[in-house]
Amino acid sequence: MATIHRLHPDNPQARTITQIVNALRDGAIMLYPTDTVYAIGCDLMSKSAIERVRKLKQMSNDKPLTFLCSSLSNIAEYAIVSNANYRTMKSLVPGPYTFILPATKLVPKLVLNPKRKTTGIRVPDHGVSQTIIEALGNPIISTSANLTEDDIDEEDFSHQSKNAKQRNVCELPKMELFDRFSKLVDFIVDDGSDHSYEVSTILDLTDDLNPSVLRQGLGVAPF
Repeated sequence: MATIHRLHPDNPQARTITQIVNALRDGAIMLYPTDTVYAIGCDLMSKSAIERVRKLKQMSNDKPLTFLCSSLSNIAEYAIVSNANYRTMKSLVPGPYTFILPATKLVPKLVLNPKRKTTGIRVPDHGVSQTIIEALGNPIISTSANLTEDDIDEEDFSHQSKNAKQRNVCELPKMELFDRFSKLVDFIVDDGSDHSYEVSTILDLTDDLNPSVLRQGLGVAPF
């Protein structure tokens, strides 16, 4: 049965954050809130945890996984950000946007599609998830809290799905969501707030001369 860590949304308790971070470093997986939907997550640098997330989500190894960074400068460590893309992203982070960008060598191959070298990254506008990322010192995996499909493109970030929101967003009330995952994850993070049912907007910035919207979600598209 998963442990529930209850945190203040604006001033998360340091002792509990330490417990969460230690568990993530030991390979734990969690259910946690973001500024969009509740997500399943783990330490980006934990191979065993990522494999567990894939198994839980019934995802093959060629399905890419999104992860959360703490800031735009943190994104630049894991993705190649052109000057044009930097200007676009600067006005959107933190916020409900997933950016598809060329990945750097710091991104583990296990979260990438082997046929592509792009990655999906977000900077959440959410105090608790930001605190966890900063305390951990690594990005955290962020895949929507459902058991069959990823919360972004099912193959390689390149095909928009008109029914993505209806299919992927878990519309259970929070306590039912917790019950559903209580035997599937190691711990659950609860910041006491009502969770969102809207996914992020996905912006494909791999061609900085021709950016595109792969999915319209909570964030207003800038182009």
